[in-house]
Amino acid sequence: MKRKPLNDAPCCIARSLDQIGEWWSLLIVRDILLLGHRRFGELLESLGCARNMLSARLKRLVACGILTTAPAADGSAYQEYRLTEKGRDLYLTLIALRQWGERWNSRPDEMMPHLVERGTGTPIALELRTQDGRPVGLRDIEVRRDG
Repeated sequence: MKRKPLNDAPCCIARSLDQIGEWWSLLIVRDILLLGHRRFGELLESLGCARNMLSARLKRLVACGILTTAPAADGSAYQEYRLTEKGRDLYLTLIALRQWGERWNSRPDEMMPHLVERGTGTPIALELRTQDGRPVGLRDIEVRRDG
């Protein structure tokens, strides 16, 4: 079954999924953002996916403005994939998905590295807050069409 494009959908969530909804896409962003992998070979080894799949996903992420390519920092003939500002902004999405996965899909034998604040080593948690700083739960949220 061919996937229906959502780039013209009237919902920003649907349009976002059109760009990053393939699972390999978010795993590529995870590896670049959190693990520091930048080269095709590093990503291929880390992800364990087929070369053609990785190549297609990287091209799509570049076309969507999530990644960019640049000459390797060490001056070699390789190119590196780097996150754009748009790509770096996916860190909240990845952390939220990780927290959800830790709660609902973790296994007792799984040793997950902890996410901590770089300077203090304090564990981090993602939560919703109002603009004035109050915590917000699902029951506190409603959808409004103002304007």
